[in-house]
Formats: sequence, C-alpha cells, structure tokens
Amino acid sequence: MAEICPTARVEKLLLSTDGSEYSEGAEREAIKLAKKCSSTLWAISVVETNPEFEALAPQIAEKAGKTAREHIEALQARAKKEGVDCTGIVHQGEDSYKYIVDEAAKNKITMIILGRRGRTGLKRLMMGSVTARVIGHAACNVLVVPRAAKVEFKNILVATDGSKYSAAAASEAIGLAKRNGSKLTVISVVPSELMTPTDIEFSMPQRELIAEKEMHAAEKNAKAVKDAAQKAGVAVQAFVMSGKPSDAIIETAREKGVDLIVQGSHGRTGLEKLLMGSVTERVIVLSTCAVLVVKTA
Repeated sequence: MAEICPTARVEKLLLSTDGSEYSEGAEREAIKLAKKCSSTLWAISVVETNPEFEALAPQIAEKAGKTAREHIEALQARAKKEGVDCTGIVHQGEDSYKYIVDEAAKNKITMIILGRRGRTGLKRLMMGSVTARVIGHAACNVLVVPRAAKVEFKNILVATDGSKYSAAAASEAIGLAKRNGSKLTVISVVPSELMTPTDIEFSMPQRELIAEKEMHAAEKNAKAVKDAAQKAGVAVQAFVMSGKPSDAIIETAREKGVDLIVQGSHGRTGLEKLLMGSVTERVIVLSTCAVLVVKTA
C-alpha cells in the first residue's frame, strides 16, 4: 500500500543539520517526510568559522569541514536507502542562518526542517540562535523537531489569538487535519495578567471590563477556527483558557497527546520588527513535540 503524503506543498524540503545529537530528530523526520511525499530533499550543514580563525587554526577549520562533508554524505546514503533523492550542501563561514535561508530561497524550498538547538547551544538555552534566526528570516514554513519527537500528524494543536499570523496557522492546521483524518485541538488563551490586572492606573470596573472584552475576543477567535474546521469535516475541540499563553499551550498539548503544534511566527501583540514572537519562541523551547511555524506572505 502506497504511503500518503501527510501535507500539501512540500515538493522541496531543506534539512539543516550540524551532525550533533540535537539534529537527529530533524534528520529522521525529514527523510521520512520526503519519502512519504516523494519530495526532493536538500541537506545542508554549515561550519561556523571566520577568516581570523581559519588563519590561526587552518587544520581545525579543515577538519571541521571534512567532518561536515562526511556527515552529509552519510545522510545522503541513508536517504538513498529509503528511496529519497538528497542533494548535499556544505558551507563554511559566519552567520550559519544566512546560508540556510539563502539556499531555501535559491532552491524555492517549501519547508525547512531543523533541530531545536545546535552543537554549540547551552543545555539551559533550549533553542539555538541558528534555529531562531532561520525561523525569523525564512520566507517558508519551518518545522522544528526535538531529538525524540516523531511527527505522526495524528493529533494536532493550533493556538489562535485572532492575528493574521494565527489565521495562517489555523488554515494550515485545518488542512493538515483534514488530509490526515487527525484530531484537532484549538486553544485561545487570555493572558492571566488581563484576568487579574495589577496596573494601578485602572480602576476595578475598568479591569473587569478589559478582562471581559479579552475573554469575549478569545471565545470568538476559538469559535471561528472551530467552525472552519467543522465545515472542513475535521474532528475538533476548542478551548478558551486563562494563564500564560505558552504554558497553557504546552500543558494542553501534553494532556491531549499532541504530536504537532502549529503556530504563527508572531502573535497579536508582536511587533513587525521582531523576528519571532515570544510565545512562539517559548513554545518551541518547552515543547516535547514538533512545532510547525507557519509564515505569512
């Protein structure tokens, strides 16, 4: 029986790997997705270096480049065994994310797949700067896969706040759920500081009015996504919660056994100049499952 591609528009995938243990989940899921979708796969590894380092320690730089090429070649062989055509790319230079984003643009990549942190990431800093910057600068969707995560597309969660970013995420999540016969959970969170405001400039009636308006908005946002999902024939549950948005999303994902969280790159209060919203970043940091960051045009 032929495998069914779980998602549309993934003709070209770009896997970013640094050969560390943190890339293992991304490597596994990228090859699996490329196989199911008959996608063309590119695998890129960027060795962070600079002219000064290369001048001072040319042997170390050369060894790092050789190690990266060997890893990419091993990945290509692994992909070939699964019947996946994989093109290998190795770069050396500063600002790894720029090479990744540039390759994605040059090859018209439809999704970038990478790990949550890299070889140089401190364990307490759960998302590496390369991952964060790729998400911020890439024009296409980005799938972040923790080491042990498996993307089954069976149980999907999407967060909505009524912004254009969450609207794009909701549309993507509904499409994925419909295509895979998945269960979809919709969550809209009223920040807890709005439920119990402490700003002394607001009187108690004003505080209550703000909280009530936010709750009505959250209910409206959740209902809109739920209605759209039901119209598409998707099994859906919707929840409105109060609390810290990232914590509420993570806790709901855990309780519902979610294997994929779908989010916009920014939230309703996100400034355009910011490369990634704080809620999205914190969800990626805390999640044990994969997170698909949906980019708007």
